[in-house]
Amino acid sequence: MSDSSRDTAQGAGWGPSERGTYQQLMPGHVEKLSWLNPKTLLAARNGVLSSWFGDPTGRTRSRLVARQAEAGAPADKVVRREVPDRFSFMVFGDTGEGDDSQYAVVPGFLKVSQDTEFAVIASDVIYPVGSADDYGVKFFRPYQDYPAPIYAIPGNHDWYEDLGAFMRVFCADAPPPAPEPATRPLGRAWWRALLWHRARPADGQHLADARKLRSAPGQQAVQPGPYWAIDAGPVRIVGIDTGLLGTIDAEQGAWLREVSRGPKPKILITGSPLYVDGEHHPCAIEGGGTVDDIVRDPAHHYVAAIGGDIHNYQRYPVDVDGRTVQYVVAGGGGAFMHATHTIPRVSVAGVTERAFRCYPLRGDSLAFYSRLYARRLRLRRFFTLTESEATAVVAERLGIEPGRAPSPDTRVTRRTRLVASLLGTGGRPDHASRFRLPVRKIYTQLFSPASDTYSPPFFKCFLRLDVTPEAVRLRCFAATGKLAQELDPPVEDEVTIPLN
Repeated sequence: MSDSSRDTAQGAGWGPSERGTYQQLMPGHVEKLSWLNPKTLLAARNGVLSSWFGDPTGRTRSRLVARQAEAGAPADKVVRREVPDRFSFMVFGDTGEGDDSQYAVVPGFLKVSQDTEFAVIASDVIYPVGSADDYGVKFFRPYQDYPAPIYAIPGNHDWYEDLGAFMRVFCADAPPPAPEPATRPLGRAWWRALLWHRARPADGQHLADARKLRSAPGQQAVQPGPYWAIDAGPVRIVGIDTGLLGTIDAEQGAWLREVSRGPKPKILITGSPLYVDGEHHPCAIEGGGTVDDIVRDPAHHYVAAIGGDIHNYQRYPVDVDGRTVQYVVAGGGGAFMHATHTIPRVSVAGVTERAFRCYPLRGDSLAFYSRLYARRLRLRRFFTLTESEATAVVAERLGIEPGRAPSPDTRVTRRTRLVASLLGTGGRPDHASRFRLPVRKIYTQLFSPASDTYSPPFFKCFLRLDVTPEAVRLRCFAATGKLAQELDPPVEDEVTIPLN
């Protein structure tokens, strides 16, 4: 097995090693997606409009689900797959940028996913707004050689055109609902309807040709809606749709409570992680209660909750009344990398830094950002930190043992400390700062989207889950864009989850 980022800098993808072969899979012309382009921001405005004028996602979803029921979808929204008691499946999230960082994941994914029964995309299948004509380059082409079905739950970006394209691709071509009528002139709903971004009338004209790339019978998967459950062997996998604002409506909440009943072990897949960046986000349900209340109920027997939306890997083993539930972030499937060096020293729900895992390691994240902004600001001598310097200064600021030891001669200087501060490096809880939370939000919403790059290392990842009647083995594999990790994807994290 090849070195991981916890073993060597080369295992993280640093150094002059050879680029992988992933570009051979890409189309001849790739349109670069700029997250700071005003046209992109304008097209993705529905999330902001929902927060200002009210979120219509619940009503739209209810109409979509009703149309699926009329078309013959099972009332309980459970897909029953005939698989052995011992089987495997893949999970990866936030895939669809259609550029180098997405395609760099594909060779390793195809290698590791051999003999798996199916795959699940956890959030944001298509960027920037889930358009139907983007599915060719951003879904069907990259995964054309994966021989098994792919299920998905939508992320907020898939909702930016009212989920119409997602429903067409994953739910048997259900057409999008009619636009929501404005019932009160000049009220909030009127303004929302006036400003709402919708799909172009001609969107989807290339979808039939794109489907031919994944047309084999074994690749087909029709799911009963944007939220669903899969019964497979000894486990039930429950996928929920958290819409535009990271919450779920009352109708879906009632379904989630019902489908969670019973002692069968369950794994939740969600578009919004319940633990992320050292914080708890339980995910509100309209009408009361939270998703995490359902996960924590011992009668429901959830053993893991895996969420997308944040573009890295994190794992929090949380003790819930004497049993451990693994809360995982798995959004590293293809989009730009969200920083991990801004995560403060972890102390949440009894999970300490010693038990917490993330990929990329914080030092690698800081080194990545320092080099990126050194180039963009043309301040290479000042801003650039080696991976060893970045690792050392992160360990000092957080007071932790680094995931990979820095070189013995590495010194933490005033310059490295200043660069680490300017780039938002986290700290210890006892060094709390009123500026730290705004800095982290700025990184998540501005600096991270502006960090998109087309040169490795990319620090992408995907999960393989191997299920037996006794346990689930969850492994996080790295995809750096370098040939060494492409040929032999390293395991960045591994945990065995008991089912009994």
